[in-house]
Amino acid sequence: MTKFSKAVRAYEKLCRQADVPEETVMAYLVELSQRERYDLYANYEEEMPQDLETEFAAGMERILHQEPMAHVLGYSWFYGYKMIVNEDVLIPRVETEELCAEILKRMDRYFADCETIEAVDIGTGSGAIAITIAREEPKVHMRATDISTDALKTAVKNAEINGADISFVAGDMLEPLIEEGVKLDVLICNPPYIPEDEQMEKSVVDFEPHVALFGGTDGLYFYRRIFAGCRQLLKDKAFMAFEMGWNQREAMSRLVAETLPEAQYEILKDMNGKDRMLFVYFGLEGMEYSDEQE
Repeated sequence: MTKFSKAVRAYEKLCRQADVPEETVMAYLVELSQRERYDLYANYEEEMPQDLETEFAAGMERILHQEPMAHVLGYSWFYGYKMIVNEDVLIPRVETEELCAEILKRMDRYFADCETIEAVDIGTGSGAIAITIAREEPKVHMRATDISTDALKTAVKNAEINGADISFVAGDMLEPLIEEGVKLDVLICNPPYIPEDEQMEKSVVDFEPHVALFGGTDGLYFYRRIFAGCRQLLKDKAFMAFEMGWNQREAMSRLVAETLPEAQYEILKDMNGKDRMLFVYFGLEGMEYSDEQE
């Protein structure tokens, strides 16, 4: 058997050689062992149980071949909730947790007097955003759509695991909601926003669904579609929330101004100081925005 310390150091070295972040080693070991990080460090010179050592080695072999750790585990953590992930859905990112936090703040600010907040997550994928909002805001009646029925199967499982009450609908973007005649307070979307010709990491391109990554030649294809049809769904007082590419501020500002001139908007930075979130407001008079329409 091998000591924890020796195994970790050996795989950190292999990660550096394979261009895999070396912090992945401890993150993976923490999940496999079901022990807190401080507990592992406190017992760093202990020998690993044989079954754990075998599973750890097998998983690290996959990770060293650029397979995402979340796929090796079969799940990922998002906003404190455990989400099943697989080849049918995008692995939820930590930046998207910030989007959820900002959405929840604005729900409290703008709809404090409402008994029910009608919301939808377009292109829900794993269901991470919809589940988080539904669990964190009791007043929300949450819907979620996706064109991929396989993705929706995963999202439904995640909602069941996390005790979230969500109405899932299969369909292309806004179309099933327009057909249903839904009226919304909040429309949320983390669409594919990567330009088709952008170079991506092997772990992303080879293992995550391309339909959830690429947004046309300039990355704005899905925003255009939503902006074109959103007024059919939104109430007079409503807002939309999007994740966006860090380098799309100028293009996004133009797109909002051209297609939704009656709206106000703000673009927020993430914890790394990058432009990552777009909020578009309708009928929210007298509200303060940090980055109003230019």
